[in-house]
Amino acid sequence: MAETRRIRQDRMTPIERINALLAGQQIDRVPVWLWLVASAFAATNVGYTVAASYNDPEKSFWAQLWTMEMYGSDDIPRHTVGTCAGTWAFGGQIKWPTSEYEQAPSAIRYPVESEEDAQKFKLPSDVKTAGAIPIYMQFAKLQERFGLPISVSVIPPIEGVRSICSVETLCRWLLKKPELVHRLLRLATDYSLEVVRYWVDTFDPQHIIAFVSAPTASNQIISPKHFETFVLPYQKELHEKILSTGIKHIFCHICGEQNLNLPYWAQVPMGNPGIVSFGHEVDLATAIRYFGDTCIIAGNIEPAIIQTGTHEQVYELCRQAIEKAKYAPRGFLLIPGCGLPPAPPPYNVFMMKRAANDFGWYD
Repeated sequence: MAETRRIRQDRMTPIERINALLAGQQIDRVPVWLWLVASAFAATNVGYTVAASYNDPEKSFWAQLWTMEMYGSDDIPRHTVGTCAGTWAFGGQIKWPTSEYEQAPSAIRYPVESEEDAQKFKLPSDVKTAGAIPIYMQFAKLQERFGLPISVSVIPPIEGVRSICSVETLCRWLLKKPELVHRLLRLATDYSLEVVRYWVDTFDPQHIIAFVSAPTASNQIISPKHFETFVLPYQKELHEKILSTGIKHIFCHICGEQNLNLPYWAQVPMGNPGIVSFGHEVDLATAIRYFGDTCIIAGNIEPAIIQTGTHEQVYELCRQAIEKAKYAPRGFLLIPGCGLPPAPPPYNVFMMKRAANDFGWYD
Protein backbone atom coordinates (compact mmCIF):
# COMPACT_ATOMS: atom_id res chain seq x y z
CA MET A 1 0.00 0.00 0.00
CA ALA A 2 1.24 3.49 -0.81
CA GLU A 3 1.98 5.60 2.22
CA THR A 4 0.46 8.71 0.62
CA ARG A 5 -3.05 8.56 -0.79
CA ARG A 6 -5.93 10.83 -1.59
CA ILE A 7 -8.73 10.47 0.94
CA ARG A 8 -11.99 11.16 -0.81
CA GLN A 9 -14.67 12.99 1.12
CA ASP A 10 -17.98 11.26 1.74
CA ARG A 11 -20.93 12.90 0.03
CA MET A 12 -23.48 11.24 2.33
CA THR A 13 -23.79 10.84 6.08
CA PRO A 14 -23.88 7.26 7.40
CA ILE A 15 -27.65 7.36 8.00
CA GLU A 16 -28.25 8.88 4.55
CA ARG A 17 -26.13 6.14 3.01
CA ILE A 18 -27.96 3.31 4.76
CA ASN A 19 -31.42 4.77 4.14
CA ALA A 20 -30.61 5.20 0.44
CA LEU A 21 -29.28 1.65 0.21
CA LEU A 22 -32.45 0.26 1.79
CA ALA A 23 -34.56 2.38 -0.57
CA GLY A 24 -32.72 1.07 -3.63
CA GLN A 25 -31.21 4.48 -4.42
CA GLN A 26 -27.71 5.36 -5.59
CA ILE A 27 -25.09 5.72 -2.85
CA ASP A 28 -21.62 7.23 -2.98
CA ARG A 29 -19.54 4.28 -1.76
CA VAL A 30 -19.72 0.82 -0.24
CA PRO A 31 -20.85 1.18 3.40
CA VAL A 32 -18.64 -0.20 6.16
CA TRP A 33 -20.15 -1.78 9.26
CA LEU A 34 -18.10 -2.86 12.25
CA TRP A 35 -21.26 -4.85 12.70
CA LEU A 36 -23.51 -6.93 14.85
CA VAL A 37 -21.44 -7.95 17.82
CA ALA A 38 -19.05 -4.99 17.81
CA SER A 39 -20.36 -3.61 21.10
CA ALA A 40 -17.59 -5.25 23.17
CA PHE A 41 -14.93 -3.68 20.94
CA ALA A 42 -16.70 -0.32 21.14
CA ALA A 43 -16.92 -0.48 24.94
CA THR A 44 -13.24 -1.21 25.46
CA ASN A 45 -12.38 1.36 22.80
CA VAL A 46 -13.86 4.15 24.98
CA GLY A 47 -12.75 2.77 28.35
CA TYR A 48 -15.80 0.79 29.44
CA THR A 49 -15.82 -2.85 30.49
CA VAL A 50 -16.90 -5.60 28.10
CA ALA A 51 -19.75 -6.42 30.48
CA ALA A 52 -21.06 -2.84 30.22
CA SER A 53 -21.54 -3.32 26.49
CA TYR A 54 -24.15 -5.98 27.31
CA ASN A 55 -25.80 -4.94 30.58
CA ASP A 56 -25.69 -1.12 30.36
CA PRO A 57 -27.71 0.02 27.32
CA GLU A 58 -26.74 3.69 27.60
CA LYS A 59 -23.01 2.99 27.79
CA SER A 60 -23.33 0.50 24.93
CA PHE A 61 -25.21 3.01 22.80
CA TRP A 62 -22.74 5.86 23.26
CA ALA A 63 -19.70 3.62 22.97
CA GLN A 64 -20.95 2.43 19.60
CA LEU A 65 -21.71 5.97 18.37
CA TRP A 66 -18.31 7.28 19.49
CA THR A 67 -16.50 4.33 17.92
CA MET A 68 -18.42 4.79 14.67
CA GLU A 69 -17.33 8.42 14.65
CA MET A 70 -13.71 7.46 15.30
CA TYR A 71 -13.54 4.87 12.51
CA GLY A 72 -15.86 6.56 10.05
CA SER A 73 -18.12 3.53 9.88
CA ASP A 74 -21.76 3.41 8.79
CA ASP A 75 -23.14 1.10 11.48
CA ILE A 76 -26.57 1.18 12.99
CA PRO A 77 -25.90 0.85 16.75
CA ARG A 78 -27.74 -2.14 18.10
CA HIS A 79 -27.85 -4.26 21.23
CA THR A 80 -27.71 -7.97 21.86
CA VAL A 81 -26.45 -10.12 24.71
CA GLY A 82 -25.45 -12.74 22.17
CA THR A 83 -26.21 -16.41 21.91
CA CYS A 84 -27.28 -16.80 25.55
CA ALA A 85 -30.14 -14.31 25.24
CA GLY A 86 -32.70 -17.11 25.09
CA THR A 87 -31.14 -18.94 28.03
CA TRP A 88 -31.70 -15.88 30.21
CA ALA A 89 -35.16 -15.12 28.83
CA PHE A 90 -36.37 -18.69 29.35
CA GLY A 91 -35.29 -18.95 32.99
CA GLY A 92 -31.70 -20.16 32.82
CA GLN A 93 -28.64 -18.46 34.27
CA ILE A 94 -25.94 -16.54 32.43
CA LYS A 95 -22.59 -15.05 33.39
CA TRP A 96 -21.40 -11.61 32.35
CA PRO A 97 -17.88 -11.49 30.86
CA THR A 98 -15.21 -10.57 33.41
CA SER A 99 -11.82 -11.77 32.15
CA GLU A 100 -9.75 -10.49 29.24
CA TYR A 101 -10.48 -13.70 27.34
CA GLU A 102 -14.28 -13.46 27.57
CA GLN A 103 -15.96 -11.69 24.66
CA ALA A 104 -19.65 -12.13 25.56
CA PRO A 105 -22.02 -13.44 28.24
CA SER A 106 -22.16 -17.21 28.59
CA ALA A 107 -24.76 -19.69 29.80
CA ILE A 108 -24.05 -21.45 33.09
CA ARG A 109 -27.41 -23.24 33.55
CA TYR A 110 -29.98 -24.14 30.90
CA PRO A 111 -33.73 -24.07 31.65
CA VAL A 112 -34.23 -27.61 30.30
CA GLU A 113 -31.91 -30.42 31.38
CA SER A 114 -34.10 -33.49 30.89
CA GLU A 115 -36.91 -34.85 28.75
CA GLU A 116 -39.31 -34.25 31.64
CA ASP A 117 -38.22 -30.60 31.75
CA ALA A 118 -38.85 -30.31 28.01
CA GLN A 119 -42.36 -31.70 28.35
CA LYS A 120 -43.19 -29.20 31.10
CA PHE A 121 -41.40 -26.18 29.61
CA LYS A 122 -43.52 -23.04 29.24
CA LEU A 123 -42.89 -19.61 27.82
CA PRO A 124 -42.26 -16.61 30.11
CA SER A 125 -45.53 -15.20 31.42
CA ASP A 126 -44.56 -11.64 30.42
CA VAL A 127 -42.23 -11.20 27.47
CA LYS A 128 -41.66 -7.54 28.42
CA THR A 129 -39.69 -8.59 31.51
CA ALA A 130 -38.00 -11.70 30.09
CA GLY A 131 -34.21 -11.77 30.24
CA ALA A 132 -32.58 -8.99 28.23
CA ILE A 133 -35.82 -7.57 26.79
CA PRO A 134 -35.92 -4.58 29.21
CA ILE A 135 -32.31 -3.75 28.23
CA TYR A 136 -33.13 -4.08 24.52
CA MET A 137 -36.14 -1.81 24.94
CA GLN A 138 -34.09 0.89 26.68
CA PHE A 139 -31.60 0.74 23.82
CA ALA A 140 -34.37 0.89 21.19
CA LYS A 141 -35.78 4.03 22.82
CA LEU A 142 -32.34 5.64 22.53
CA GLN A 143 -32.32 4.71 18.84
CA GLU A 144 -35.72 6.34 18.42
CA ARG A 145 -34.69 9.43 20.38
CA PHE A 146 -31.75 10.06 18.04
CA GLY A 147 -33.62 9.31 14.81
CA LEU A 148 -31.88 6.01 14.07
CA PRO A 149 -33.40 2.81 12.70
CA ILE A 150 -34.77 0.77 15.59
CA SER A 151 -33.42 -2.73 16.01
CA VAL A 152 -35.24 -5.72 17.42
CA SER A 153 -33.08 -8.72 18.23
CA VAL A 154 -35.06 -11.82 17.24
CA ILE A 155 -34.05 -15.30 18.39
CA PRO A 156 -34.51 -17.80 15.53
CA PRO A 157 -36.41 -20.96 16.52
CA ILE A 158 -33.40 -23.28 16.32
CA GLU A 159 -31.36 -20.84 18.44
CA GLY A 160 -34.19 -20.65 20.91
CA VAL A 161 -34.16 -24.41 21.39
CA ARG A 162 -30.37 -24.50 21.65
CA SER A 163 -30.55 -21.84 24.35
CA ILE A 164 -33.26 -23.76 26.19
CA CYS A 165 -31.50 -27.12 26.39
CA SER A 166 -27.83 -26.74 25.18
CA VAL A 167 -26.50 -27.62 21.76
CA GLU A 168 -25.38 -31.10 22.85
CA THR A 169 -28.86 -31.99 24.09
CA LEU A 170 -30.45 -30.53 20.98
CA CYS A 171 -28.28 -32.61 18.67
CA ARG A 172 -29.06 -35.78 20.62
CA TRP A 173 -32.80 -35.10 20.58
CA LEU A 174 -32.80 -34.32 16.85
CA LEU A 175 -31.94 -37.99 16.38
CA LYS A 176 -33.74 -39.64 19.27
CA LYS A 177 -36.57 -37.34 20.37
CA PRO A 178 -37.68 -35.30 17.36
CA GLU A 179 -41.13 -34.71 18.83
CA LEU A 180 -39.55 -32.90 21.80
CA VAL A 181 -37.52 -30.71 19.44
CA HIS A 182 -40.67 -29.80 17.49
CA ARG A 183 -42.44 -28.89 20.73
CA LEU A 184 -39.62 -26.57 21.77
CA LEU A 185 -39.34 -25.11 18.26
CA ARG A 186 -43.01 -24.19 18.38
CA LEU A 187 -42.60 -22.46 21.72
CA ALA A 188 -39.41 -20.66 20.66
CA THR A 189 -41.12 -19.38 17.49
CA ASP A 190 -44.08 -18.11 19.48
CA TYR A 191 -41.78 -16.35 21.95
CA SER A 192 -39.91 -14.49 19.20
CA LEU A 193 -43.14 -13.41 17.58
CA GLU A 194 -44.30 -12.01 20.92
CA VAL A 195 -41.09 -9.96 21.13
CA VAL A 196 -41.67 -8.61 17.62
CA ARG A 197 -45.26 -7.70 18.49
CA TYR A 198 -44.02 -5.81 21.56
CA TRP A 199 -41.70 -3.74 19.35
CA VAL A 200 -44.39 -3.12 16.72
CA ASP A 201 -46.81 -1.99 19.43
CA THR A 202 -44.17 0.44 20.76
CA PHE A 203 -42.56 1.83 17.59
CA ASP A 204 -43.51 2.52 13.98
CA PRO A 205 -42.77 -0.79 12.19
CA GLN A 206 -41.53 1.19 9.17
CA HIS A 207 -38.56 2.25 11.33
CA ILE A 208 -37.73 -1.24 12.68
CA ILE A 209 -35.11 -3.64 11.35
CA ALA A 210 -35.28 -7.20 12.69
CA PHE A 211 -31.90 -8.82 13.35
CA VAL A 212 -31.60 -12.61 13.23
CA SER A 213 -28.52 -14.85 13.52
CA ALA A 214 -28.50 -18.64 13.23
CA PRO A 215 -25.13 -20.27 14.02
CA THR A 216 -26.73 -23.50 15.24
CA ALA A 217 -28.18 -24.05 11.76
CA SER A 218 -24.67 -24.40 10.31
CA ASN A 219 -23.52 -27.68 8.82
CA GLN A 220 -20.79 -27.77 11.45
CA ILE A 221 -23.64 -28.71 13.82
CA ILE A 222 -26.60 -30.13 11.87
CA SER A 223 -27.06 -31.76 8.47
CA PRO A 224 -28.90 -30.20 5.52
CA LYS A 225 -31.63 -32.80 6.00
CA HIS A 226 -32.12 -31.72 9.60
CA PHE A 227 -32.14 -28.11 8.40
CA GLU A 228 -34.95 -28.90 5.98
CA THR A 229 -36.99 -30.70 8.65
CA PHE A 230 -36.35 -28.68 11.81
CA VAL A 231 -35.16 -25.23 10.73
CA LEU A 232 -36.78 -24.28 7.44
CA PRO A 233 -40.52 -24.46 8.31
CA TYR A 234 -40.20 -22.51 11.57
CA GLN A 235 -37.70 -19.99 10.19
CA LYS A 236 -39.91 -19.35 7.17
CA GLU A 237 -42.98 -18.87 9.39
CA LEU A 238 -41.05 -16.50 11.67
CA HIS A 239 -39.91 -14.29 8.78
CA GLU A 240 -43.30 -14.27 7.09
CA LYS A 241 -45.01 -13.15 10.28
CA ILE A 242 -42.35 -10.52 11.02
CA LEU A 243 -42.87 -9.01 7.58
CA SER A 244 -46.66 -9.15 7.98
CA THR A 245 -46.40 -6.66 10.88
CA GLY A 246 -45.18 -3.90 8.53
CA ILE A 247 -41.47 -4.38 9.23
CA LYS A 248 -39.80 -4.09 5.82
CA HIS A 249 -36.25 -5.38 6.41
CA ILE A 250 -34.79 -8.44 8.11
CA PHE A 251 -31.03 -8.61 8.64
CA CYS A 252 -30.21 -12.33 8.73
CA HIS A 253 -26.70 -13.53 9.55
CA ILE A 254 -26.29 -16.98 7.99
CA CYS A 255 -23.49 -17.92 10.31
CA GLY A 256 -20.70 -20.43 9.70
CA GLU A 257 -20.49 -23.20 7.12
CA GLN A 258 -23.95 -23.13 5.52
CA ASN A 259 -23.21 -23.75 1.83
CA LEU A 260 -25.37 -26.88 1.74
CA ASN A 261 -28.23 -25.00 3.43
CA LEU A 262 -28.32 -22.06 1.00
CA PRO A 263 -31.03 -23.55 -1.26
CA TYR A 264 -33.27 -23.72 1.81
CA TRP A 265 -32.35 -20.27 3.10
CA ALA A 266 -33.25 -18.90 -0.32
CA GLN A 267 -36.86 -19.96 0.38
CA VAL A 268 -37.03 -17.76 3.51
CA PRO A 269 -38.31 -14.19 2.88
CA MET A 270 -36.01 -11.45 4.12
CA GLY A 271 -37.94 -8.28 3.19
CA ASN A 272 -37.70 -5.69 0.44
CA PRO A 273 -34.80 -5.65 0.48
CA GLY A 274 -33.55 -8.01 3.11
CA ILE A 275 -29.95 -8.02 4.26
CA VAL A 276 -28.09 -11.33 4.42
CA SER A 277 -24.60 -11.61 5.84
CA PHE A 278 -22.07 -14.42 5.70
CA GLY A 279 -18.86 -15.61 7.25
CA HIS A 280 -15.74 -16.37 5.27
CA GLU A 281 -17.02 -19.92 4.73
CA VAL A 282 -19.50 -18.71 2.08
CA ASP A 283 -18.03 -17.09 -1.02
CA LEU A 284 -19.65 -13.75 -1.80
CA ALA A 285 -20.21 -14.77 -5.42
CA THR A 286 -22.21 -17.74 -4.15
CA ALA A 287 -24.19 -15.46 -1.84
CA ILE A 288 -25.02 -13.15 -4.73
CA ARG A 289 -26.18 -16.09 -6.84
CA TYR A 290 -28.71 -17.18 -4.20
CA PHE A 291 -29.78 -13.84 -2.70
CA GLY A 292 -28.54 -10.98 -4.86
CA ASP A 293 -31.85 -10.24 -6.58
CA THR A 294 -33.76 -9.72 -3.32
CA CYS A 295 -31.19 -8.90 -0.63
CA ILE A 296 -28.30 -6.63 0.17
CA ILE A 297 -25.24 -8.86 0.54
CA ALA A 298 -23.00 -8.33 3.59
CA GLY A 299 -19.70 -9.87 4.55
CA ASN A 300 -17.34 -11.48 4.96
CA ILE A 301 -13.96 -10.49 6.42
CA GLU A 302 -12.70 -13.26 8.69
CA PRO A 303 -12.66 -12.02 12.32
CA ALA A 304 -9.61 -14.16 13.15
CA ILE A 305 -7.59 -12.24 10.56
CA ILE A 306 -8.82 -8.91 11.94
CA GLN A 307 -7.74 -10.08 15.40
CA THR A 308 -4.42 -11.81 14.67
CA GLY A 309 -3.44 -10.98 11.07
CA THR A 310 -1.49 -8.06 9.69
CA HIS A 311 -3.14 -4.87 8.53
CA GLU A 312 -2.00 -5.75 4.98
CA GLN A 313 -3.92 -9.03 5.19
CA VAL A 314 -7.09 -7.30 6.40
CA TYR A 315 -6.79 -4.69 3.65
CA GLU A 316 -6.37 -7.35 0.97
CA LEU A 317 -9.37 -9.36 2.18
CA CYS A 318 -11.46 -6.19 2.10
CA ARG A 319 -10.26 -5.33 -1.41
CA GLN A 320 -11.22 -8.81 -2.65
CA ALA A 321 -14.65 -8.61 -0.99
CA ILE A 322 -15.40 -5.17 -2.43
CA GLU A 323 -14.32 -6.09 -5.93
CA LYS A 324 -16.35 -9.30 -5.82
CA ALA A 325 -19.60 -7.90 -4.37
CA LYS A 326 -19.54 -4.14 -4.97
CA TYR A 327 -22.06 -4.41 -7.82
CA ALA A 328 -24.42 -6.94 -6.23
CA PRO A 329 -27.90 -6.13 -7.64
CA ARG A 330 -29.39 -4.83 -4.36
CA GLY A 331 -26.14 -3.54 -2.88
CA PHE A 332 -23.25 -4.59 -0.67
CA LEU A 333 -22.12 -3.94 2.92
CA LEU A 334 -18.49 -4.55 3.93
CA ILE A 335 -18.54 -6.14 7.39
CA PRO A 336 -16.67 -8.74 9.44
CA GLY A 337 -17.82 -12.27 8.71
CA CYS A 338 -19.13 -12.58 12.27
CA GLY A 339 -18.75 -10.56 15.44
CA LEU A 340 -15.85 -8.15 15.56
CA PRO A 341 -13.38 -9.41 18.20
CA PRO A 342 -13.16 -7.25 21.34
CA ALA A 343 -9.44 -6.48 21.10
CA PRO A 344 -8.09 -6.41 17.54
CA PRO A 345 -5.29 -4.00 16.63
CA PRO A 346 -7.09 -0.70 15.96
CA TYR A 347 -5.25 -0.21 12.68
CA ASN A 348 -6.59 -3.57 11.46
CA VAL A 349 -10.12 -2.32 12.08
CA PHE A 350 -9.37 0.94 10.27
CA MET A 351 -8.29 -1.07 7.20
CA MET A 352 -11.95 -1.78 6.46
CA LYS A 353 -12.68 1.93 5.98
CA ARG A 354 -9.43 2.50 4.11
CA ALA A 355 -10.26 -0.28 1.65
CA ALA A 356 -13.74 1.17 1.13
CA ASN A 357 -12.19 4.56 0.41
CA ASP A 358 -9.71 3.03 -2.04
CA PHE A 359 -12.00 0.60 -3.86
CA GLY A 360 -15.62 1.23 -2.85
CA TRP A 361 -16.66 4.38 -4.76
CA TYR A 362 -19.42 4.12 -7.32
CA ASP A 363 -18.14 6.84 -9.66
